[in-house]
Amino acid sequence: MKLNTLLTDLNVQVFGATDIEITGIQFDSRKVETGNIFVAQVGTTMDGHTFVDGCIAQGAAAVVISNPAYKRDGVTTILAENTDYVLGIMAHRWFGCPSEHLQLVGVTGTNGKTTIATLLYKMTRALGYKAGLLSTVVNYIDDQAVPSTHTTPDALELNGLLRQMVDAGCQYAFMEVSSHSIAQERIAGLQFQGAAFTNLTRDHLDYHKTFDNYRDTKKRLFDNLPKTAFAVTNKDDKNGLVMTQNTQAEVHTYSTRTLADFKASILEEGFDGMLLNINGQDIFVPLVGRFNASNILAIYGTAISLGLDKMDVLRVLSTLTAVNGRFETIHSPKGWTAIVDYAHTPDAVDNVIQTINEIRKGHLITVVGCGGNRDKGKRPIMAQIAKHGSDQLILTSDNPRDEEPADILQDMAAGLTEDELRQTLIIEDRASAIQTACTLAQANDVILVAGKGHEDYQIIKGVKHHFDDHEIVKKYC
Repeated sequence: MKLNTLLTDLNVQVFGATDIEITGIQFDSRKVETGNIFVAQVGTTMDGHTFVDGCIAQGAAAVVISNPAYKRDGVTTILAENTDYVLGIMAHRWFGCPSEHLQLVGVTGTNGKTTIATLLYKMTRALGYKAGLLSTVVNYIDDQAVPSTHTTPDALELNGLLRQMVDAGCQYAFMEVSSHSIAQERIAGLQFQGAAFTNLTRDHLDYHKTFDNYRDTKKRLFDNLPKTAFAVTNKDDKNGLVMTQNTQAEVHTYSTRTLADFKASILEEGFDGMLLNINGQDIFVPLVGRFNASNILAIYGTAISLGLDKMDVLRVLSTLTAVNGRFETIHSPKGWTAIVDYAHTPDAVDNVIQTINEIRKGHLITVVGCGGNRDKGKRPIMAQIAKHGSDQLILTSDNPRDEEPADILQDMAAGLTEDELRQTLIIEDRASAIQTACTLAQANDVILVAGKGHEDYQIIKGVKHHFDDHEIVKKYC
């Protein structure tokens, strides 16, 4: 592809020839080959500009920079204010603007993204359509699974996957849109048919620094929707209408508490599912909890906004089961139940515990930890919420990453009073913590194992080890 085609209408300064053939786009200097264009990105720990000279030596035909000090003679140099944005636009064009050939829906918010995107994907396929999925757990090109490494892939991988979806004949694509991907312009250039907002609570403040920055980053997804798109937003969340206040898209609201375009109420619920009334229609869904009633409404509202038939949507909703690691139940022959859930934010832990407490007959034993190298401020809050909602709390490791597990546990314990600490077990080894919970559980009790959900690994001192909460629970149940 010609360089001038990639750069069309971009607000950049070009030094050198643009009527040259580009053989590929790279932001990883190790992958640069002859004829490639290298995009120098400035990350949190590394500056891609330091690799410019090496990439030129490897045969790069052009480089994109934001620091003019790295302008070089003998190679076409593109000076841009934001190289991340330029990469996103070029990636979209390189793969033939795939999002323009799909009905692409983005799902954003703190909690619920995976459930909503995944069940929308399953629904459209159950209705006979070809569809794609980009999610935290796994990506799908129709029925072909592709491993997932990030909630939202980098711009090149993302557009490459969308291209494969188009080539496979997919009509729909559903993707989780993380705040990181918006801030880093990974979705630049994508044409969304619609977007859905779940909720907004404290998360990723290690990256965004303030809650306002986090909120405003999420809001950009809706700000950039065209008039032809739709926006489905949660009216129960105080930021729901903030998300859509500047959008050009057609706005639809959903709620479990107040008047909205899509309204639901819980009629009955148990660990196997709940009976809902959605816009006057009763339906049993094999999901549990008010937060899942909200997720179901987001799915229903998005499907209707896409033009799918209401009765078809309701029929399929009644058959959809929980996503891996999202309020998954494991029943012990000893009469107790374990819930494995990805809840790793204060609000998510609170929601899951509230749901369990509305249903359980016995005691609740909660096993929870916090990840290392992430927002430290939420650690004492999560411990406090878990303690106040549980009969027995066990604090343990999650993914300590490069931090000392004992330091993370100390941060969590700081949220508890001395009396609460005396009633709390602190077991650093996660497998031992889960084993202890299983040993303590009696008939009718519930064990909540929170934080990792679908993840089948632990990262300790930078090393990835196999670890699956499901496996440990089943071993001791």
